[in-house]
Amino acid sequence: MADRPFWQSMRALALLAAAALGGLLLLMLIIAYFADLTIVDDASRGAVDFENRSISIVIEQEPPQMDSTRATDAVSGMLLGHLMEGLLRYDGEGNLQPGVAESWTVTPEGAVFKLRENARWSDGKPVTAHDFVFSWRKVLEPETASQYSFILYPIKNAEAINLGAMPSEMLAVTAEDDLTLSVAFEQPLAFFDRLVAFTSYYPIREDFYLSRDGRYGADAEDLLFNGAFVMTKWVHGAEITMQKNPYYWNKDSIWLERIEVPFITPDSNTQLNLFKDGKVAMVQLSPDTLKNALQNRWPIRRFAEGTVFFIEFNHRPERLTRNLNLRKALYYATDTAELVYRVIKLPGFLPGASLFPTWIKGEHDFLRREYPVGAHPVNVELAREHLEKARRELGLDEFPPLVLLVGDTPTSLKQAEYFQNTFKRHLGLDIRIDAQIFKQRLEKMTLGQFDLVAAGWAPDFDDPLTYGDLFASWNKNNRGFFRSEALDAQVRIAQGSLDQAMRMRAFGEIQRILLDEVAIIPNYERGRVFVADPRLEGLIRRTIGPDPDYSRARIRER
Repeated sequence: MADRPFWQSMRALALLAAAALGGLLLLMLIIAYFADLTIVDDASRGAVDFENRSISIVIEQEPPQMDSTRATDAVSGMLLGHLMEGLLRYDGEGNLQPGVAESWTVTPEGAVFKLRENARWSDGKPVTAHDFVFSWRKVLEPETASQYSFILYPIKNAEAINLGAMPSEMLAVTAEDDLTLSVAFEQPLAFFDRLVAFTSYYPIREDFYLSRDGRYGADAEDLLFNGAFVMTKWVHGAEITMQKNPYYWNKDSIWLERIEVPFITPDSNTQLNLFKDGKVAMVQLSPDTLKNALQNRWPIRRFAEGTVFFIEFNHRPERLTRNLNLRKALYYATDTAELVYRVIKLPGFLPGASLFPTWIKGEHDFLRREYPVGAHPVNVELAREHLEKARRELGLDEFPPLVLLVGDTPTSLKQAEYFQNTFKRHLGLDIRIDAQIFKQRLEKMTLGQFDLVAAGWAPDFDDPLTYGDLFASWNKNNRGFFRSEALDAQVRIAQGSLDQAMRMRAFGEIQRILLDEVAIIPNYERGRVFVADPRLEGLIRRTIGPDPDYSRARIRER
């Protein structure tokens, strides 16, 4: 920025003055003082532009899927959260707020949403109830192959449509008129309003979708927007530009005119250097970059993000990890506290004990307090006993290497090396690490090309079911193909009961089954630590919904 040479000149003059006085202590204090000023200046230069109301940010990965009917990942979800809006949305405190719908009523049998008259697409045409009907049908059509189709199953006939037993026109959602959307439920339901803020419930306008000839979501010009911003540029793998949507119904609440994404990189050191050089407004911190940030005395912010991470097994018949005793051996050899406190070493991380995180609410208290699981057991001798049982059951003389699929981020690689060393040291097993970029890892998970995979799950809506149905047999995000009729039965109870006590007992049973069957090895609950430009205000970090959310951010003038 323009004032950078001024500070450099002032620092040079100060050093000369201090040297002339011959005061070594004074010299050191002045160097430290102006070093701090330079760091603050570096951290803001170019990252925020008050005059043009613009910020620059970095994202970890190229968004794999910008078609909301098929998006599954957090990166795509974050971007779509700035570009699109559903019937409802979450505010900065996690409360549901009106979106395209200005009012709504939900009963145990169904829901009615009244859309606002001034909701518009980015070409100026109205957003109508028909756009939601088209989009929701598209999610459920088998040829879409949406991995989130299950999240629409509460709607009457949705599951049958997704299984190919009914045409999508039979979905019990109706545009009574352009501004009235009616929904009938498959069975009594208590939480539908919490679902419709999710990505899969976003609207899509039929005429635009069909005009793209199968390329909807492939590029910026292949998308139509109804959210706070529009995507005006997308150079794949390199940069993205989002500009304020002049047709957004609530545009007066949006201060920023532009959000630039000039950098896409998973490397945390590169991200920190971008922040240090004043090129981006916010970065997440890794164990390595946290130390650097502390040394620079930058204000560190943190929050509990809500995501749980675990090792997921491949239960397909051709995989050795189908064997329960092998899974138990790996489970008992793992020390999640060691993983969190000695390997990851980031504030806010908690050792994993369950698929359900500590913060999710139960009937009267947190679910994990109502249905405790205890500490993760570590018993190397018992692990070896189970490994020997597995060897005999599988008819092996010795175990071949097992493939552990992971991401290519620094934290993922450290986690992978921990498991590789742990299983070799305690069990003599060889683990082959298959590190992949984000999009490729998702594809390999879907195809089942792993024995173990480092996976995570963030909440999609504010109810324990957002975790509880992940390993149901019909859930396409159950990429390891875990199957349990007992678990499926409990998920059905949790989905359909209006009795909260009964629902929470079902979640307690789901937790027990997953641990007894060692469907996963819980690893940790993730906390987030980050640094942000001090002039950036209104940045929303949230547990549920698009995160981070810059849509309501503004820049404080110097």
